[in-house]
Amino acid sequence: MVRISSLRLLPRLLSLLLGLVLMAGGVILPAVPAALASRDGSGHSFVADAARRIGPAVVRIDTERNVARPAFDPAMLDPLLRDLFGDPSGSMRERGQGSGVLIDADRGLVLTNAHVVDRADLVEVTLADGRQLDGTVVGTDAVTDLALVQVPSRDNGLVAASLGDSEALQVGDWAIALGSPYGLERTVTLGIVSSLHRDINSLGFSDKRLDLIQTDAAINPGNSGGPLINASGEVIGINTLVRSGPGAGLGFAIPINLARRVASQLADGGRVVHPYLGLQLVPLTARVARENNRDPEALLTLPERDGALVQRVLPDSPAEKAGLRRGDLVVGLADRSIRDPSSLLQEVERAEVGEPLPLTVVRGQRELRLSIRPEALPLAG
Repeated sequence: MVRISSLRLLPRLLSLLLGLVLMAGGVILPAVPAALASRDGSGHSFVADAARRIGPAVVRIDTERNVARPAFDPAMLDPLLRDLFGDPSGSMRERGQGSGVLIDADRGLVLTNAHVVDRADLVEVTLADGRQLDGTVVGTDAVTDLALVQVPSRDNGLVAASLGDSEALQVGDWAIALGSPYGLERTVTLGIVSSLHRDINSLGFSDKRLDLIQTDAAINPGNSGGPLINASGEVIGINTLVRSGPGAGLGFAIPINLARRVASQLADGGRVVHPYLGLQLVPLTARVARENNRDPEALLTLPERDGALVQRVLPDSPAEKAGLRRGDLVVGLADRSIRDPSSLLQEVERAEVGEPLPLTVVRGQRELRLSIRPEALPLAG
């Protein structure tokens, strides 16, 4: 009985298999998964769609600057060798390259990294269609590694990028990096937002004040200053660095909301003012504090709460004037909780210079309310 039933079903199974083969060989199966398909129904992926939208606004930036020649062996100063190799003294021309994104077509404003145009005395901007324009550095901000370059806008048919909202990002969102890595123009790479609010100090840059977008979209030398965009083709960040060594393959971008504010100040002709308190902070959690307090050789007893622990108060700083001390734990600013130094930095960056900020501080077993007035971050040097 079983064998007869199996034989009767065999033609049906063969017919079904043949139908599946025909479907796979025809046009019934989509070329691109529906979740990744372009919204215009072209059959291309959403990445192609997003890259096409922003493509005209992505530029390559070539720079030249004078740098001192490296020291030569004194033997090279011999007249005979000098005639042979030339004078080793003086300066030499150094070339650099990066990327940028047009953010204002009417004024010809290009946003890029400060390190791309640092000390450059010649800036050339190559548009997406290959045209080359002379660029002028409007201003730079070393603290956020952002710069604004201006190109002639009249009759040049410039197209500005659409700027998104970096505050709306979530881990797992699509991230698409564009630029000219290694001089290879119009390069597009795809990844996701793998983390948010990554403190640049944790990456070894103590002279910067940035909470970065972390992505696994490939960012390489030459991508610096180019846009990181979302699935809709809106700029969500400015590519700034890539991790080498352990953790290689991770890229980082400056959130566009911060970049927009910095660009606005640079465009107005003024230097970017960053409020500062004059504190060196380390994160503290209740668990770490408990472990410290159980150690009989601990130098001090720590509050068993999450917050930003004051490691050092800079002399003659707003923090010193407000009465903050080493060992204080900052747990609140105005009506917001502070759980780590990064969250405090975000609030201070939004503050106005000279306007008092109410801080909640734990000192020993007491909770104190202090008022602090941020001052402008002193210029380096």
